[in-house]
Amino acid sequence: MIKIGIVPNLTRDKAESVTFAVTEVLDKLNTEYFFEPETKSIFDNKYKYCGNLYEEADVVIAIGGDGSFIHTAKQCAIANKPVLCINAGNLAFLAGLEANELDLLSTLLTGNYTKEKHMMLKCYLETDSNKKMLGYCLNDVVVARGKSFNVLNLNAYCDGRIVNFYRADGIVVSTPTGSTAYSWSAGGPVIDPALECMIMTPLCTHSPLDRSMVFNSSSKLSVTAPENAGKEICISLDGETNIEMPEGAKVIIEKSEISAEFIRIKSDEFFDVLNIKLTQRRIEK
Repeated sequence: MIKIGIVPNLTRDKAESVTFAVTEVLDKLNTEYFFEPETKSIFDNKYKYCGNLYEEADVVIAIGGDGSFIHTAKQCAIANKPVLCINAGNLAFLAGLEANELDLLSTLLTGNYTKEKHMMLKCYLETDSNKKMLGYCLNDVVVARGKSFNVLNLNAYCDGRIVNFYRADGIVVSTPTGSTAYSWSAGGPVIDPALECMIMTPLCTHSPLDRSMVFNSSSKLSVTAPENAGKEICISLDGETNIEMPEGAKVIIEKSEISAEFIRIKSDEFFDVLNIKLTQRRIEK
């Protein structure tokens, strides 16, 4: 019998009701499950809680939307645990199940599912004094202007060689998973998440080369900002962090040694899901 950790994003309107529905199904299956202690203030003593959920669980269920899925998937990747994402939001490209498909949770016990690995990135900030790891990313690293409206001057490198000089609002470096996020909004290509590569997309550039560039996953990309005295530049990892880039520093981005592992119960192909989600977006508008 497997142990299941449940991580709901209760800021989502539907998340609480979906969470209750998930626990009802798991109770009928006589499956052990638990939550993080932070949710006890909401659920009281209704459920079991575990302070080291990602270490104790065999499988983690994330309930919410893509933002919460990304956060949970990164924690699972560090702990080398698979995650099943259940949609309680809107589009949710990463969702493995919708709220009306919870009867399929029984496959977690039978093992009749597949695991889909997604490449991740790791990001460093290098200054004259040291090189510091900023963290892991499942979607993207963004180097962009902060509160200022000034256009930035950015140099992009691959394996130490200059790729291009950009006058732009910033640069997005994404994984294939993140290709349907900020990079896509900035005009980047959609990449099958089964591939391993990095996509560099400039934001609102004034440079002649204004298209995305795709690099091998073994490449080491870096971004510097040599001519931006007095301009605030921020580094964002999956939209969860906002770190100010010191003058003269270098942002280094490369493939991570860990990867996210998503549980796939249904047989939907990536482009089937993409078309369904885009159709939903058009209907919602």
